[in-house]
Amino acid sequence: MLAQAVQDVVAAQPKRLDRALDGGASLLAASAERWPAVSRAVLGHAEQAVGRAWTVGWRPADLVRVVRRSLGPVHLALAVDLIAAEGRRHGAATLDRRWQEQLRELAVEVWWGPDEAYLGEFAARHRLDRFALATAVLELFRAWAVLPPITPVGPAPGATPARPVGPVEGEPRMLSRIRALLAKAESTEYPEEAEALTAKAQQLMAQHSIDEALLAVGRPTAATPAALRIGVDNPYESPKTMLLDAVAGANRCRVVWAKEFGFCTIVGFDGDLDGVELLYTSLLVQATSAMHRAGSRQHLDGASRTKAFRQSFLVAYAARIRERLAAATEEATRATEDSRLLPALAAREAAVDRTITRMFPKLTAQRVRVSDGEGWTAGRAAADRADLHGRKGAIRR
Repeated sequence: MLAQAVQDVVAAQPKRLDRALDGGASLLAASAERWPAVSRAVLGHAEQAVGRAWTVGWRPADLVRVVRRSLGPVHLALAVDLIAAEGRRHGAATLDRRWQEQLRELAVEVWWGPDEAYLGEFAARHRLDRFALATAVLELFRAWAVLPPITPVGPAPGATPARPVGPVEGEPRMLSRIRALLAKAESTEYPEEAEALTAKAQQLMAQHSIDEALLAVGRPTAATPAALRIGVDNPYESPKTMLLDAVAGANRCRVVWAKEFGFCTIVGFDGDLDGVELLYTSLLVQATSAMHRAGSRQHLDGASRTKAFRQSFLVAYAARIRERLAAATEEATRATEDSRLLPALAAREAAVDRTITRMFPKLTAQRVRVSDGEGWTAGRAAADRADLHGRKGAIRR
């Protein structure tokens, strides 16, 4: 019954989708006596639907992002639960570190009792009738069924992880220090303090990358470039991607934007990727706050130009951040007096380039237009305030 309803909904053309949803949901929700069997069937089908997504490159945060972009809060809660249901098939040892981190961030858990009680308990939690919940289930399965294969960024559950499931030794201390610095930078009301804290975070990231490159010199190593995905959504997704590319470039990583799915893939060495994710998230918070503080804008005739202003603001912010982070990385590199460093860094950058070419053989570039001069000026000024100069210990440029 469920399999046929899902098949009809997935196969339906857009003009006939509502009819297929109504028919399928009516069939599933028709009988209170059959509702427990439907519940078991839904969780059983989730193992197939979610498991298929894993095999074609998707990860937990990706599946949830798809739902968040195209469906509603009920679908989002369902998605997390169905990921939890499928996850019962896998032990923690079969999941890589970033997979486990995504499950924790999404608060994935099996909170319900017997599987036959799941839909009833979910409906009570969200105050839904059977028909509404059945409709949401079918809409969710349709959204996941049409997802195409994408480039994997790590092993799927059940595969042998490509690297240890826990962080590399020594990494947690570095990451916790960076996270603490950036949290303070986001929360302080004093621009000079935010500048110094963010600068110190970038210094730690650059030095960590240098240390890792030197440690790998002259010894066999299994370290190879890795990849992760970061969500980048509207509004202003183009300048947000520019900001991510600026942070990644300063830390010897590369970015590929999949606009249709709302995420970027970042390729680099493992420790660099962790730092890029932390710093980008912090800078995006700071940039968004500064943009909103700058207020709205109007043309002389009263028509709004806020969208153009903010687009230009964020483009300029990203461009200026790129300059300042690149300067900080260059200074940290120059300060390291080791003749092995430049060849080691060049080798790592070449490895990242080869990985990008292998993963994404067909890439295109995209231009971002700036249409508001005031927004550009304000954005560069905000970037100057947000980063890489200020108190003692910061990098001045």
